Amino acid sequence: MTKKASAPRTNSVRLKPEEKAPKPKRAKGFSIFGLLEKYTKVDALFEEGVPLKYLPRILFLTLLTLFYIGNNHYATKTIRRIDKVKVETEDLRADYTTLKSDYMEASKQSEVARNVAPLGLEESSTPPYQVIVPADEY
Repeated sequence: MTKKASAPRTNSVRLKPEEKAPKPKRAKGFSIFGLLEKYTKVDALFEEGVPLKYLPRILFLTLLTLFYIGNNHYATKTIRRIDKVKVETEDLRADYTTLKSDYMEASKQSEVARNVAPLGLEESSTPPYQVIVPADEY
């Protein structure tokens, strides 16, 4: 399968595309950008191209703006993390006080006596006494 040579191209007249009727202009309304363009005359700065003398200032302001935005995001993230830790700390503190009160209740003498009664241990009714062993006996 080989391509057949096509007829050589010839100069021919190109047809102009049909021109469309111009769109009717809208009535001018209030536009912030229109007002800025009207009063700042920014077009005068760019008549001869981009003024390179302003480029360092523009780059500095751009970097400063990016730093400000990044710092704002970092501060917001840190505040959210602090709030999360505060909530977690409050939960742990509540758990601690609950467990501490349970432990204080369980360590009372009456609670201990009631818990060891099934094991056959009883509370002594006589006070403890000290056994004195003379030094020569041992």
